Amino acid sequence: MDRINDEVAALLQEYADLIAITGGDAFKVRVYEKAARSVGGYAQDITRLDAAGLRHIPNVGTSIAGKIEEFRQTGVIHQLEELRVKVPAGVRRLTTIPSLGPKKAMVLYGELGIGSVEALEEAIRAGNLHGLHGFGAKTEENLLHGIELMNKTGRRVHIDVAMGVAEQVVAELSAVGGCRRCSFVGSLRRMKDTIGDVDVLATSGDSAALMAAFTGSSLAAEVIASGGTKSSIRTPAGLQVDLRVVHQDSWGAALQYFTGSKPHNIHTREIALHQKLKLSEYGLFDVETGERIVSADEGEVYGRLGLPWIPPTLREDSGEIEAALRGELPVLVSEADIRGDLHTHTDLTDGVAPLEEMVAAAAKRGYGYYAVTDHAPNLYMQRMTREKALAQRERVRRLAADYPELRLLHGTELNIDPEGDVDWPAEFLAEFDLCLAAVHSHFGQPRAEMTRRIVRACENPYVKIIGHPTARIIGSREPVDADWDEVFRACARTGTALEIDAFPDRLDLPAGLVRRALDFGVLFAIGSDAHAVPHLGNMRYGVGTAQRGWLAAGRVINTWPIDRLLEFLRSG
Repeated sequence: MDRINDEVAALLQEYADLIAITGGDAFKVRVYEKAARSVGGYAQDITRLDAAGLRHIPNVGTSIAGKIEEFRQTGVIHQLEELRVKVPAGVRRLTTIPSLGPKKAMVLYGELGIGSVEALEEAIRAGNLHGLHGFGAKTEENLLHGIELMNKTGRRVHIDVAMGVAEQVVAELSAVGGCRRCSFVGSLRRMKDTIGDVDVLATSGDSAALMAAFTGSSLAAEVIASGGTKSSIRTPAGLQVDLRVVHQDSWGAALQYFTGSKPHNIHTREIALHQKLKLSEYGLFDVETGERIVSADEGEVYGRLGLPWIPPTLREDSGEIEAALRGELPVLVSEADIRGDLHTHTDLTDGVAPLEEMVAAAAKRGYGYYAVTDHAPNLYMQRMTREKALAQRERVRRLAADYPELRLLHGTELNIDPEGDVDWPAEFLAEFDLCLAAVHSHFGQPRAEMTRRIVRACENPYVKIIGHPTARIIGSREPVDADWDEVFRACARTGTALEIDAFPDRLDLPAGLVRRALDFGVLFAIGSDAHAVPHLGNMRYGVGTAQRGWLAAGRVINTWPIDRLLEFLRSG
């Protein structure tokens, strides 16, 4: 997604938040929230659009288009600046706490002068909220839990945010004269769920030129440190980026070292020591003679240690080295293996792009099949009906004639209610090509009840995939509590696949549970959960999570040929 789209979307969302905090019109708040989602999910770079083109974006009218144009010309939105003056930054920060809305944030500020997350936590623990209208014991408990969630994430960002920054840095540095190689490393190369800072590695015949380009980048809101071989910057959003420049002949060893993880590197260094070798970011050396044996190629570094090259997504010292020594590393699923997307949305429910645009984008990605799975009616805010579903099915059937190489599937994302039931009767579900079901409410059910709820959904013969199984939202909602081994047994018994939702704030099923589920013979689907055309590209993050869970392509149903997939979907 184009960075300017993201930036404008964030400003519109902030404007909506500030209207809500200051007690503005609720309808206006929703208008700006919808516009923010539409701009963020718009497939084209909005800098290339004139006023009429801006108004063509869904939910962007004349007034909002004017604000976007003002930002493009001046770098600010004056009405937003006026609201920022009225609302302290700390109060805006309060609204990022899960369960704390804008009105309550203003009450806290107005009544108690609380203007930061730290001050709120201190006030709760001191009992200062007792007696404050709307803040009972349960609210205080929820707020403390929300603050705990925020503290767990800290200043870490979702993987797509870090990836956007890293790829821009790599592209800029790769264009500098003398740059021979450049890549992001660290936790981002290992495809962790969240990223603390971005690490970039490069080789160049002119490190000074690389450092000048790096510290002079538009991303460098602040230069933290600048040196001959290492520099650090901070982006306007506060993300730290570190650049290290190494000699070309040290590239492989440095790539291995700076990718990590630390426990993985400790283990590989121990293997080296047992062979009277020393491994560092500079190379693999003979301990006695000091001679450098290998260093330029990462695969050669592993090979000299008696190991095959280990994929970065496995490098957590969680058994990958032992498996490598036994010759039992899995051939991991890759993005090239993915033949289609089985979880997507349109503007019929909560997506921002029409069916036709989503299908065209899927075809452009070279997929062999594509499922539209808009929300079912029990997610009431989506206002789905039988009539709307049937009308969409007819549109899908008509579109199919325009895409002979792309098999279109009409599906639905069902809601698993607290008892494990789903939307619509069996006879209506039978008419869909694909039924995916997920938990969207009552997240706090006790473990036994939640387990029964998910297991019962698995036992529904029309449900073929359990979507985002733990229902977590990274940084704001904990996973539901369930007996996952029991769920995995149910999935294996009923032939129900578990989804790895690729949306960056979900990445659900998490990698640790993916690996556990493998032992039960569970099948998986990797779905983008796209709500806009650019979101289709999130598939890479789902694949990364699958790799971290040691998942091979054969266990992922959307790597299968269409005939095998249809046989699976029609079974039951």
